Amino acid sequence: MAMSNNVIGSINLVAMLLSIPIIGAGIWLATETDNSCVKILQWPVIILAILILVVAAAGFIGGFWRIPWLLFFYLIFMLVLIILLAALVIFIYSVTARGSGHLAPNRAYLEYHLDDYSGWLRRRVQSSYKWNRIKNCLSSTSICAGLNQSFHLAQDFFNAPISPIQSGCCKPPTACGYTFVNPTYWISPINTVADMDCLQWSNDQTKLCYACDSCKAGLLENLKKEWRRADIILLITLIALISVYVIGFCAFRNAKTEQLFRKYKQGYT
Repeated sequence: MAMSNNVIGSINLVAMLLSIPIIGAGIWLATETDNSCVKILQWPVIILAILILVVAAAGFIGGFWRIPWLLFFYLIFMLVLIILLAALVIFIYSVTARGSGHLAPNRAYLEYHLDDYSGWLRRRVQSSYKWNRIKNCLSSTSICAGLNQSFHLAQDFFNAPISPIQSGCCKPPTACGYTFVNPTYWISPINTVADMDCLQWSNDQTKLCYACDSCKAGLLENLKKEWRRADIILLITLIALISVYVIGFCAFRNAKTEQLFRKYKQGYT
């Protein structure tokens, strides 16, 4: 019985350590500019990780100090948290399954269309209330201003692998035919009806293409890439947590079986 309790305590120490990469994934998302402006995924990830840490700590204490009710608490609530983590992994994968960049003529960077992305993600940026908040947040960063310091010649900019959010928010769509002055200042469009965003472009450095659908699409592409990286971390941790839980459950069941067997033997001696 003591050996089983020690095993349960030890594996729950591992479960506590497994909460660290989940917390790290949440903190990393919170530090990314686009995620910090949107504020969708990071807090659910961090809160779930903290709950896993607390429940694993309960199992650790219950195992080493032989507190049965804490072990029951661990077994029930860790199963619930594993199910929630699995649901989160599946959800992230499903909402990021769609969307990709499109080649533009004579450009190294890609351009993005809002309709390519999942409906759930589009609803996060389509309402004017939500987008105004996100837009104000993005415009207060150096995402676009930094391009002017890096690129002075048009061809250098056209050959640059800029990020999706820079492609969508910091310049007009290529189809509009604007003439490059610098990465965030363009003049003399050739075809303003080629894209609805052509009329949204402004050389006002606080506006640029932040009101464009291409900006929303670029933001979603950035989110997609970052969420997919976080999802890989969550998936690996989920598999490890399931393994730890199964070992802990078997150890707990063996301990209870051993306890019942001893009581049975004592009844016949």
